[in-house]
Amino acid sequence: MKRIVLLVLLALLSTNAFSQKKSTAKKTTTAASGLAKADNLVAEVKKGNFQVTINENGKEKDAMIVKAAEANFKPTNCKLTAFTAAGIKLYLLTWTEITQIKTPKRTDDITIVYSIVYEITNKKQVFSNTQTTTYIKEVVSLGGTAATETQEKVRKDGFEMVLNADGTITQKGKKQDIKWVYDVTKMEYLMKK
Repeated sequence: MKRIVLLVLLALLSTNAFSQKKSTAKKTTTAASGLAKADNLVAEVKKGNFQVTINENGKEKDAMIVKAAEANFKPTNCKLTAFTAAGIKLYLLTWTEITQIKTPKRTDDITIVYSIVYEITNKKQVFSNTQTTTYIKEVVSLGGTAATETQEKVRKDGFEMVLNADGTITQKGKKQDIKWVYDVTKMEYLMKK
């Protein structure tokens, strides 16, 4: 019996010695060179700023600062889209920021969608839009008794921005839609009457 146990133990140790060893070769990982790209533009967080970097021949030529990036700044769904409006090439930068405010009786999940249109030749912001959606979950006391209930609400602020195929912009709200048209001479979007 002792021999069988000894043989099994020896077999287990030998299988361990001949099993595959973990590869020690270093894997090369490339750092993400940006959150979003379009043509020669890259949206990235660099030197404490969220910025759109203008590259020329693979090297940074210039940059437009979108906003200061705090330590907890984590944009999601970041997109950089090229389009044409009134014969001028423009770029739409969109991103989402999600935050949560939590107290013992209330939780607010806040989603903010930012949209900014840039005219790169003159490095000018020609339009911006912010849409905020707050999902509120709150524990409410019922009439001074110990009984409570959980209430959920959704609050929306701002307009939803839609970029149309012809380069015009539509802001959609609860009660109204606003159309914007790019004016080449003023280099900005003007409200369509």
